[in-house]
Amino acid sequence: MISGVYLQYMDLGRSNLLADLGAFGRLGTRGWYPVVAASTVKYRRSLTLGQRFTVTTRVVGWDDRVVYLEQVVERGGQHVARGWIAGRFLSRAGERIAPADVAAAIADEPRVSPSLPDDLAAWARAVDVAHR
Repeated sequence: MISGVYLQYMDLGRSNLLADLGAFGRLGTRGWYPVVAASTVKYRRSLTLGQRFTVTTRVVGWDDRVVYLEQVVERGGQHVARGWIAGRFLSRAGERIAPADVAAAIADEPRVSPSLPDDLAAWARAVDVAHR
């Protein structure tokens, strides 16, 4: 499979996560929408046309400006690819929305981010996605 196709399926995985959380309606009424600020993918195995696979998406944590997600592609229990995504939420006016505000809007209550794993935190610093 061409590596760009993995990214398309990961986009779908993030959309599915938001849909599963009921976030599209809650965020849409506020005029908030997600964008990718940075991403990296490590490919371990190839997929070919017609092979079945799964994409698992989870929120790992967030800071003042960015939400960090991990996405894993598997086929038959074998690890195929892993991606880290740093995402932001913007308003229709282009303002950045704090991830804690997004989490509270989705969950109807304030949330605290879990600590980021060391490797993900190091990546976030390396790509300077939070622009501190």
